[in-house]
Amino acid sequence: MKKIMLVALVALFTVTMGAQTKVGTVDADFILSKMPELTDANEALKNYNLDLEDQLKTKLSTYETTLKAAQDAIATMTDAQKEAKQKELAELEDDITKFRNNGAQLLQLKQSEVVQPLYTKIAEVVSVVAKEQKYTQILNVGNNNNLAYIDPAFDITVAVMTKMGIKVE
Repeated sequence: MKKIMLVALVALFTVTMGAQTKVGTVDADFILSKMPELTDANEALKNYNLDLEDQLKTKLSTYETTLKAAQDAIATMTDAQKEAKQKELAELEDDITKFRNNGAQLLQLKQSEVVQPLYTKIAEVVSVVAKEQKYTQILNVGNNNNLAYIDPAFDITVAVMTKMGIKVE
């Protein structure tokens, strides 16, 4: 009976030890901030923002030109022409308002488009490092995470940066 209990205890201990997890952390935002590719992403975002500003300037210029032309010709316009011109101006104003309102959303979409591949690259390297160091779970401890305690010994941020060829300072 004692042998059966001992075997059962050893088996339980072995299963328990084999089922343990190794949890590590990584700061993906910090890694992103050190990636050389971020410069290109920021440049693309800046150019997109300038393009949006140019589009807005064009819309404003069109509106101002149309308004000035309408003001100059108002004395010679028929009521139907005045009404058509007012409708055209209202549509231009509406278009400008919508463009301004959507500008921030368009910029956010572009930011996601240019930054997401960088996060994907980080995730791929995190996966490789986690497997190499036999982690079962990796938690991202970037700026938006509030963990109560993190043991720096289990932080793989530097290992990921080294694997990516990013100079660790």
